[in-house]
Amino acid sequence: MSRILIIEDEAALASAIGQLTRRMGFEPVLAASAAQGLEQLRRQPPNLVVLDIGLPDRSGLEVLQEIRGVDADLPVLIITAHGHLQNAVEAKKRGASGYLVKPLDLRDLEKSLQVLLQSQGDGAVAAAIQDASSDSALLIGSALAMQPAFAAIAHATTSDAPVLITGPTGIGKSLAARVIHLHSRRHAGPFVTLSCASLPENLLESEVFGHEKGAFTGALATKTGHIERAAGGTLFLDEIGELSPALQVKLLRFVEEKIFSRVGGREDLKVDLRIIAATNQDLVQAAAEKRFREDLLYRLRVLEVQLPPLRERLSDIPGLCSYLLASVAGDRKLAVSEEALSVLLRHNWPGNVRELRNVIEHAAAVCTGPLILPAHLPKDVATSPAGETSGFISGLDAALHEWIEARLREGMKYDALHDELESRLLAALLPRFENKPTVLAREMDMNRATLRKKLRDPSSMEEN
Repeated sequence: MSRILIIEDEAALASAIGQLTRRMGFEPVLAASAAQGLEQLRRQPPNLVVLDIGLPDRSGLEVLQEIRGVDADLPVLIITAHGHLQNAVEAKKRGASGYLVKPLDLRDLEKSLQVLLQSQGDGAVAAAIQDASSDSALLIGSALAMQPAFAAIAHATTSDAPVLITGPTGIGKSLAARVIHLHSRRHAGPFVTLSCASLPENLLESEVFGHEKGAFTGALATKTGHIERAAGGTLFLDEIGELSPALQVKLLRFVEEKIFSRVGGREDLKVDLRIIAATNQDLVQAAAEKRFREDLLYRLRVLEVQLPPLRERLSDIPGLCSYLLASVAGDRKLAVSEEALSVLLRHNWPGNVRELRNVIEHAAAVCTGPLILPAHLPKDVATSPAGETSGFISGLDAALHEWIEARLREGMKYDALHDELESRLLAALLPRFENKPTVLAREMDMNRATLRKKLRDPSSMEEN
């Protein structure tokens, strides 16, 4: 029987994970601290470790590093209550086989354990990070919608494969590319950026591949392109969907062979670099419509990072506002009032985090006191009708209907639907109240005993 070592100091959660693993046919071994966990590890090596980052005596990340020093292939599933980018990246860099964010979803946990144990049987460490701060506001936060993106970024930092970053305009695709570069093995090399929509085709080709002297009128000297300038580092091609068919062909050759020739040149040149591309377009649809080469799409999308729009991560807005205020207010101590925050939370944010940055800069400029009020916000934001955030609500309705349909196909009945919805609601509420059930119960006027019972219920896996 496979032994699973569970290093988790929250007794209720550890017990719930133990019950799950026992139902799966495994033998759980519980440890409430790093010291106990390492002692159990030395006493009888397990087949898999479930490791919490927030342990009472040491960081789980330090324990992970120590485990890797003893056994490089032992699957280790990291769990944490603080699902931000830094934790995801550090866990992956130190050898985590998987990464899950509390409150845990029972099905996600079971699937992760199965995948990791199967991978161990194949003699390989799984690279399957599941639903999971940088130096910029665009990637700050811990909203559930951001967890897959954080996990995908962590994956990309430990690989040299091409990455495609997708998402709407203004959400931070270029920042995500820079974070991947800075945490990759190429961090000491150059990070070269080029927007494929900023230049006409004839100039864009020269910017990407360079040109030889006399290649065209005005080419008075040989010029190195962005590819050569990015040698040893990363080339970030923003708005990749704007490339012309001819340039797509040339880029495909380079992506596959790392060989290219300058405009007007006959010599094949070879450069070692990594390509990260980004787009706000649906390239799958573009490929179906023959506007983008399907083979190039496959080569660029070896790894994919999907960044969600701001309206899907509203719980991150308070933290984003604090960061942005600190960066634009100078020596002034500014804060966003509860009334202004309520206005920001009901806005639909078509311009995403870039729009939020502009709103905060405007408010800081017109505010003369220490507190930003609704009157300090731009008119189009301040006058967003309460309760009529049609874009967000319609998106929520669509997602809810899709979720219901999927659950009904699984044969789920009403009570189970209700329980899971309530579980996900509590999961979304807890981080807003310091992950403390007592604070959540007080602020939401909930019965404390009822809430604690729900959080202790192993079937919900909502204990933090």
